Amino acid sequence: MAGGGSSDAEAELLRGFKTLAVARPDPAAAVYEVRLNRLAQRNALSPDAFAEIPRAMSLLDRLPAARAVVLSASGPHFCAGIELGGPGSPLAGRWADPAAAAEGLRRVILDLQAAFTAVELCRKPVIAAVHGACLGAGVELVAACDIRYCSKDATFVLKEVDMAIVADLGALQRLPRIVGYGNAADLALTGRRITALEAKEMGLVSRVFDSKQELDEDRQRYTSISSLL
Repeated sequence: MAGGGSSDAEAELLRGFKTLAVARPDPAAAVYEVRLNRLAQRNALSPDAFAEIPRAMSLLDRLPAARAVVLSASGPHFCAGIELGGPGSPLAGRWADPAAAAEGLRRVILDLQAAFTAVELCRKPVIAAVHGACLGAGVELVAACDIRYCSKDATFVLKEVDMAIVADLGALQRLPRIVGYGNAADLALTGRRITALEAKEMGLVSRVFDSKQELDEDRQRYTSISSLL
């Protein structure tokens, strides 16, 4: 969303979102939380989510009161990946002609990639706080963040290979820089699930917390990051 000042951004945030909950948990801290909020769908990413993530990041980028952003999720799991098969699924075929289908899918994927790139381009540090299962596009989303923390129950898996598709929303470009080429290739080509401990060992996350509650309550660390800016 281009143009407008900080007051416009704040007013736009107050209008709310369908798939996200955006809040400032501590009014004294310059930290905003963007929470995936589709509990019944295990926070699977719908077309609305792909539209709202860049909108939220753009607004927070423009908001002087936001010095850092925490990306978290409601419910027992962080993200079940892209919502497949539901109404308006971003990957649902809508074209009869093969050439039109190929071009249409290319355009859809570019739009999905842009949604995650908006996280990467946000000028405020974006900290992913992951708990429970983080699947497919969920891993690609957190790879676009600047810092990644998780609780010890977190697991990560790129499931695309099991569906005969490619993790093409940015993971293949971002993960080698984060975990190294060998680890990125291992995750993308085997589709194996890794634990929080292994994620920490390979550098996917910087710190592992004992519980989601402890992860959520580590506001001091987020505040410290925001105070440096």
